[in-house]
Amino acid sequence: MPSKHPESPSGKQPKPQQAAQPEAAASGRKPWKKKTPVEVVLEQGEKLRKEIAELEEEIKRKQRELQKFDEVRKLFEQT
Repeated sequence: MPSKHPESPSGKQPKPQQAAQPEAAASGRKPWKKKTPVEVVLEQGEKLRKEIAELEEEIKRKQRELQKFDEVRKLFEQT
């Protein structure tokens, strides 16, 4: 009869999970804190603001590059 716990690819049974608190203290990680829906929305908004700022910087770089190409194109057209 098949067991309830499937074997991992290495052939070993998965270990049961231990309490999160001792693990967190041992690894130096902060304990997990559940976020409220408001915190999640505010965090996502901030993440989008940062992403937009990065994309705007990329657009500015590409506009400067395009301007340089346009100047070179004008030089070629004059000759």
